[in-house]
Amino acid sequence: MPLSLLSRYGRRRASACHGLNARNFYTSSSWLLQRQHATKHKHSILPQTSFWVRGLASAASDEIPDHIAKLRNIGISAHIDSGKTTLTERILFYTGRIREIHDVKGKDGVGAKMDSMDLEREKGITIQSAATYCSWGDHHINIIDTPGHVDFTIEVERALRVLDGAVLVLCGVAGVQSQSITVDRQMKRYNVPRLAFINKLDRAGANPWKVVGDLRQYLRLNAAAVQVPIGLEAEHKGVVDLIDRKAYVFAGERGEVVTEVPIEGGLEATVLSKRNEMIERLADVDDEIAELFLAETEVPPEVLRAAIRRQTLALAFVPVFMGSAFKNKGVQRLLDGVVDYLPNPSQVTNYALDLTQDEARVPVPCKENLPAVALAFKLEEGKFGQLTYMRVYQGTIKRGGWLFNMRNDKKVKVPRLVRMHSNELEEIESISAGDVCAMFGVDCSSMDSFTDGTVKYALTSMFVPAPVISLAVKPKQSAMFANFSKALQRFCKEDPTLQVAFNEKTKETVISGMGELHLEIYVERLKREYNVDCSVGNPNVNYRETIRKKANFNYLHKKQSGGQGQYARVVGYVEPLEEGEGEDGKEGGKEGGLGFEFVNKVVGTNIPPEYIPSCEKGARDAMEKGPLTGHPSQGVRVVLTDGTTHAVDSSDMAFRIAAAYAVREAMRAGQACILEPIMNLEVTSPTEFQGNIMGQLNRRMAVIQSNDVSEDGATVCIKADAPLAQMFGYSTDLRSITQGKGEFTMEYKTHLPVTRDIQEQLVKKYREASAGGGEDK
Repeated sequence: MPLSLLSRYGRRRASACHGLNARNFYTSSSWLLQRQHATKHKHSILPQTSFWVRGLASAASDEIPDHIAKLRNIGISAHIDSGKTTLTERILFYTGRIREIHDVKGKDGVGAKMDSMDLEREKGITIQSAATYCSWGDHHINIIDTPGHVDFTIEVERALRVLDGAVLVLCGVAGVQSQSITVDRQMKRYNVPRLAFINKLDRAGANPWKVVGDLRQYLRLNAAAVQVPIGLEAEHKGVVDLIDRKAYVFAGERGEVVTEVPIEGGLEATVLSKRNEMIERLADVDDEIAELFLAETEVPPEVLRAAIRRQTLALAFVPVFMGSAFKNKGVQRLLDGVVDYLPNPSQVTNYALDLTQDEARVPVPCKENLPAVALAFKLEEGKFGQLTYMRVYQGTIKRGGWLFNMRNDKKVKVPRLVRMHSNELEEIESISAGDVCAMFGVDCSSMDSFTDGTVKYALTSMFVPAPVISLAVKPKQSAMFANFSKALQRFCKEDPTLQVAFNEKTKETVISGMGELHLEIYVERLKREYNVDCSVGNPNVNYRETIRKKANFNYLHKKQSGGQGQYARVVGYVEPLEEGEGEDGKEGGKEGGLGFEFVNKVVGTNIPPEYIPSCEKGARDAMEKGPLTGHPSQGVRVVLTDGTTHAVDSSDMAFRIAAAYAVREAMRAGQACILEPIMNLEVTSPTEFQGNIMGQLNRRMAVIQSNDVSEDGATVCIKADAPLAQMFGYSTDLRSITQGKGEFTMEYKTHLPVTRDIQEQLVKKYREASAGGGEDK
């Protein structure tokens, strides 16, 4: 073995070595001798890799029922237009769930099985996640096909919250795109093991090795190919399995004939090189493979397959599969990978909060003979009433049985249990631990926990991003108002990212969501499903406010009107929070939190301790409406240092009012500024339109971050940060300057200060509106 290779491996593993000097670990030749000795005598001098990462249960610890061991719950996620729904359609065909293949937005007008909504088939995109199930060999697979558009990211979020494994689909030409990064972040948030599938290798410019490099560079994944494609672009016809070193081609009208063929001479060198690369990547994280690798011993296929499964479950390795779903190639081998490398429900230990033990964290093992524990992760309005998708984590739920909703302790009966196949239903009598089903007639909200009543467990919810755009909507006819209210109530119950509020000043209903498309879809659904035609106002951007510098406050609230009055004095200061600080929301308030902190530095009892919570409530009241435009404030720390009280007139209400007014005045003095949402924009187009696109983005005040031309020079991918307020109508403009060939995705990134002239315009507009409404600001 070359010393450089041994040294490179040793440096990565030195921290894991016990009883060896880290310096000598990779320089001493005695280390290799020790490794070879360990291999020869079947023992290891390194600690074995822990398989309990993310609560992965040891399969050998308990006897697992066969039907649980052979169950897989997976989601299929990717950037928009990477081929998720097309891949799911092929999986259903090859597993016998459907008899014919229909393409997304196909010529026959039927559409893919998983796109059951008319809107989905018309637009050629997935809007709602859809569940189905199938069998591959003797294994049962539950599948959730998720949307790729960022506006419907909550559908991906809820799916990954309840699934055990996932397939990350990547375009063989574009590689890792903006929504690929978002989906990867969601998978990491819920510790979901994943396989990667490089799709569209039949397209011009396909380069799977660039995509593997993107996985390592942009997603920081220890990824390696477990297959090598046989031919690319128009010549793509199959794959070579690097584990068994066998080549497979896919023939027949629908790719249903899988034939093993000899590895052609031109591929032998590539297969050897990529197999060694895969083994080296595995050796970095798996001790058994490391011993064989350092001893330069041939790794048997069964040992390699077991190691890939171990490290995939431990989130330390991502096997990469290849093919073309549209051209019916590689899908069957991907199904083999799902069975071989993704966990069954018993191999993932989930946790709940015990409501009888002060919300203590307790494991929920996947066993049928324990009390039932389930989570309602998705709601949908069906022809028989509300359809509730359930993931059963423990115990068994039977038709006609009783469940208790842990949110309100309400007892509900289970009238019907069904398995979902897109929009088709199959009646079942019971559902057991580890499985996914749906129930009719159960009134609940998304992410409600259910038990059989013998335990009081609440399962943790999911992350819900904050909305970034709003629309004013109202029915065109007053007779439609009842259906309008009913529809919005249902939509909000189904989709946590959709928020509805009523503006008392303008007497308008305002809906807020994740993007223009998100809100357009709901307006269209109001018309189609509830026969409510709406008038739509201009979109409003959800601005925020903050301060630029520290400002002191010393405010006295004093009111006497006969009898007990109100008296409270609060002294302190406000200051801007640094990035990443703040108790509200993770990542410094970037993903839904407002980044606010209240600090009590009062010495002694100038303000009695019982009034401190009221001061904090008052400070939070001030955060709800900023001093400039009335938008919520963020990034502010309020520090209370002193105050005075009155023996008779001081009260909780007095201190709450005093704190609210004090903080508002201090924020004005602290150079309050307005923050606007900045979007992460990615535009893909033929190279010939590159100049026009960049010029248009500059006019919309976007900041270009990168400008990458594909290797064949045919397409360009422009990444930019753009203010949301400048991006309305961009879809139409992009189509017009690229002859309909350009496409873009947009995702919320952060809030940043607006320019001085825009701030003056917003403040002036707000004051005019306030004066017109007669409201004292």
